Amino acid sequence: MSRQLPPLTTVRSFEAAARLLSFSKAADELYLTHGAVSRAVRHLEDHVGVKLFKRNVRAVHLTATGASYASSVRDVLDRLAAATAVIMDQQSMGVLNISTLDSFAAKWLIPRLFRFREAHGGIEVRLATSEKLADFVNDGIDIGIRYGSGRYRGVTAELLMREEVFPVCSPLLLKGPHPLKSAADLKHHTLIHDAFEIDWAMWLKTAGVEGVDPHRGPRFESSDHAVQAAVQGEGVVLGRSALVADDLRAGRLVRPFSMGLPADLAYYVAYPVQTAQRPKVRAFRDWLFEEVTRTT
Repeated sequence: MSRQLPPLTTVRSFEAAARLLSFSKAADELYLTHGAVSRAVRHLEDHVGVKLFKRNVRAVHLTATGASYASSVRDVLDRLAAATAVIMDQQSMGVLNISTLDSFAAKWLIPRLFRFREAHGGIEVRLATSEKLADFVNDGIDIGIRYGSGRYRGVTAELLMREEVFPVCSPLLLKGPHPLKSAADLKHHTLIHDAFEIDWAMWLKTAGVEGVDPHRGPRFESSDHAVQAAVQGEGVVLGRSALVADDLRAGRLVRPFSMGLPADLAYYVAYPVQTAQRPKVRAFRDWLFEEVTRTT
């Protein structure tokens, strides 16, 4: 069924002018000019074919028809505002689907998520971890934390943090028969490997260390598993600054040497352009940046 509806802009101007009995006050409320409100009301009168206001030199008054119409219009606008508020509340609260890497979730995100839940109790977090890039539409993901170059088609990507890579180990390895005092002492210790872009061969070459086999030692696909092995005293791992920060702060790991290598890739917050202004997405995005500032 086709509805005979007046332009919404004319209805808003009429309702404000009817409520305030002033075109000037209505203009101030709607951030319009007096002339714009006057023209909108006249356009509405032409549309409905009846006078809604009695215009005097210093004041305006509603006609009987105008008063009745104003009451109906106000009720419609109130119900429209209420319906809109419900939708916005649903978007600001409810479920937030997040996608990121296993290692980042385990070593950085999950230990901090309690602070987000405390600040935004109405948002239910659902975390999906994968090494593959999430499909925001087909996978139903609201926001992701990706590790890469920052160039992702069809989404907004903001730099969250960069990484530095450096050796870390348990404090126990600084003692014993072969304490780690210099990089050359690595020849006495197990090297732990993961699948990261910077490996021991690259680090040892840059550090100018010879006589250490860069390929020996256990290998893990997951960086957080490699870090956990180092925490348990199994050897020395090339720690990624984002993933070892909490263990270093807590004293579970130490950094025996100062030299580090900057990673070519970085962490980015990514989300579809059309969801950027959803309150729950904006809340999580802002919280992430606050956490990075707080812990660096």
